[in-house]
Amino acid sequence: MKATKIKIKNLFGITETELDGRSVEITGTNGTGKTSVIDSIRYALTNGSSRDYVIHKGEKEGEIIVETDTGIYINRKKRTEQADYKSVKDCGKEVSSPENFLKQLFTPLQLDPVAFTQMTKKEQNRAILDLIEFPWDLNWINQQFGEIPQGIDYSQNILQVLSDIQSENGDYFKRRQDINRDIRNQKAFIEDIAKDIPEHFNAEEWENFDLAEAYKKINSAREHNSRIQRAKAFKDSYANKIRGFQGEKESAVAAEKMAISNQREAILKSIERMKAEIAANENKLASLDGILADKIALAESRYNENVARLDSDIKVADEYADKTPVDTAPLEQQATYAEQMKKYINEYNRMKTMQEEVKELTAASDKLTAKIELARSLPGKILETASIPIEGFTVENGIPLIHGLPVSNLSEGEQLELCVDVALSKPNNLQIILIDGAEKLSAENREKLYNKCREKGVQFIATRTTDSSEMEVTYL
Repeated sequence: MKATKIKIKNLFGITETELDGRSVEITGTNGTGKTSVIDSIRYALTNGSSRDYVIHKGEKEGEIIVETDTGIYINRKKRTEQADYKSVKDCGKEVSSPENFLKQLFTPLQLDPVAFTQMTKKEQNRAILDLIEFPWDLNWINQQFGEIPQGIDYSQNILQVLSDIQSENGDYFKRRQDINRDIRNQKAFIEDIAKDIPEHFNAEEWENFDLAEAYKKINSAREHNSRIQRAKAFKDSYANKIRGFQGEKESAVAAEKMAISNQREAILKSIERMKAEIAANENKLASLDGILADKIALAESRYNENVARLDSDIKVADEYADKTPVDTAPLEQQATYAEQMKKYINEYNRMKTMQEEVKELTAASDKLTAKIELARSLPGKILETASIPIEGFTVENGIPLIHGLPVSNLSEGEQLELCVDVALSKPNNLQIILIDGAEKLSAENREKLYNKCREKGVQFIATRTTDSSEMEVTYL
């Protein structure tokens, strides 16, 4: 498809100009309107301009009309006092989505191939990758990754999008980096906790161990052993206590005998002085034996009571004295060990929680790794089915290659020839190349570019700065 008519009126620096389908070189000094022709055609195709003023100074309306040999008609008007106007027809019928329709007619490289040679390596790669035809949208991205990855410029070509998704600056890589750092930190905490926990520690066993019951058993055993010791000591003191009771009895009897003897002597001495009281004293004397007997009986009774009480106590002692004491050492060791083990339970549980968190983090990291690997593998699958319009065009690790060489390695002339190949890559495209600033090219490269366009049948419109004060159009 070629342009058969290009009519420009009151746009940029052009008052009125008309071109046919032939290739032309527009020459003249700066300010003569050369670039205005190029900018007008770009405006017709893209509805955009880098200039602040589109309409020719002093006019209220600017217009460009482009017609092709396939029946496409483009009429775009820029106005100051009313809304802009556009009409895009295909074989006489208005196109429903004109801007999208026009985007399919050209590639950005066709509109400024000279600028392409001056782009950075990254910009050139992006421009070439944009040529790959592969149907995708955000739904396709969502199907592949289960989500729409964040922080990605989705206006780029699909290979650059995938490259950004898997890159070190991408959200997946950074999130995985953060997760892996958390995993390392968690594992360090786990190791720090684990070094203080005994090997084969059974948290459930020690968590359920009844320490209070263990100490209850120890106290019961200690009480049992104490009774045995007291019983043995009591039995050992039995004879001594009997002798003590007997000594108490003998002392009491001796004291009473002495007292009675003293009384008897006193009475006998007083008989002689108290003849009048002989009868009374004789009666009293007669009763002294009875009193002595009562006292002896009382001492005997007390003795028997003490012996009986002691015998009762000895029976209790006999019950325990021969029993074997319980060895509390194992119980005490068990309780002490259980108490030590219980101290580890909280740290052990914290360690187990961290281990579960590490599992979850590892799973999340693995998922991100899978998505990163997917982003790395998808370009190969895409290139198997995608339409690649340029001969010798391949992609390795996201870098476009032309016959095995990066675009940045091509000479200026080869890069310009590539732009012509791009223009020819789609037969239904508008076969036109806009070459603004041809003076920036060496004479050799400029002639090579013109010749290649002629050989391939591509229409070109070139501008070149010369010393001429008037804009001149030369058909080539």
